[in-house]
Amino acid sequence: MAEAKGPQAQTGIDDIVIYVPGRSAASPGVKTHKLSSNETPLGASPKAIEAFHAAGANLELYPDGAAHDLRDAIAAHYGLNPERIVCGTGSDELLSLLAQGYLGPGDEAIYSKHGFLVYDIAIRTNGATPVIAPEVDYTTDIDAMIDLVTERTRVVFLANPNNPTGTYVSFAEVKRLHAALPQNCLLVLDAAYAEYVRKNDYESGIELVATANNVVMTRTFSKIYGLAGLRLGWAYCAPGIADTLNRIRGPFNVNAPAIAAGVAALNDVEFTEAAVAHNDEWLVWLCTELEALGLQVTPSVGNFILIHFPEDEAHSAAKADAFLLHRGVVMRQVGNYKLPNALRMSIGTEEANRATVAALAEFLGTPG
Repeated sequence: MAEAKGPQAQTGIDDIVIYVPGRSAASPGVKTHKLSSNETPLGASPKAIEAFHAAGANLELYPDGAAHDLRDAIAAHYGLNPERIVCGTGSDELLSLLAQGYLGPGDEAIYSKHGFLVYDIAIRTNGATPVIAPEVDYTTDIDAMIDLVTERTRVVFLANPNNPTGTYVSFAEVKRLHAALPQNCLLVLDAAYAEYVRKNDYESGIELVATANNVVMTRTFSKIYGLAGLRLGWAYCAPGIADTLNRIRGPFNVNAPAIAAGVAALNDVEFTEAAVAHNDEWLVWLCTELEALGLQVTPSVGNFILIHFPEDEAHSAAKADAFLLHRGVVMRQVGNYKLPNALRMSIGTEEANRATVAALAEFLGTPG
């Protein structure tokens, strides 16, 4: 007797490629340096940890559904209107909510070839069609995105800086893209790594949101603030978009310990500055050392680098990854980002960075 079929998922769900996070463990018996998830090597601010523990004394209480304290802290930090800020369970939730609010069957949404995989998931989940723009030198091609805009385009996702490539586009290019979009098309600026960028022509999106009603910027506390385990993010947007997000988000979508830790993390400016300084130093050092080994490194403005490996099979990215795991170094395979012969490496502690360079020198020195 044939097994009865259960409920069937909506059209498009079966086409979603399941998101696979970076691995956490290396080979047994060796010290692990986890460099696969772009986490800060400095951890969270001690003040944020203290606030988290204090919030644990009242776990029986529901959190503030509007996250007033966190929104006010973000607004004070950046000089924004808190009414235009929406908080979420990581920026991932906010990206999904934006797709839920503005995409449906028959609609199209654009993102770049090596763009964040959550975009594709969010688009397909809502029955819309993903449209993928080619890149130039692992960088978003604004002209290519503009060329793909049609009357069906409802959302354009732009990761700036982009993950996993680490590249960015200037604010002038972002404005050019926005100017080419119809008013009924939403431009989503995913600025998860904005705090690390040290380029004069970069702007995270705050200025554009302030002057347009079809732009939203998303940010996260998972990277420089070291709160990835709490899943905390926020969006800055026009009042109409904020209203949409608030209507469809969960009523208590941000938990109380996350709110408390987020406020404390924002206020610990000295700790954040130390994280930036660490990244500035070791990003340059790693690029210099890896290129001296003969490896190609895509120029990055984030807290990670994309390392390209030789074409010969003996020294491929897959072989390098296996070799590194045996020496305790965990990187991120990026074949699902259409980068089969590259690995993404987070900027780690001094010990982790030096161990990685030494291991790769040993790997590349092995005979083919």
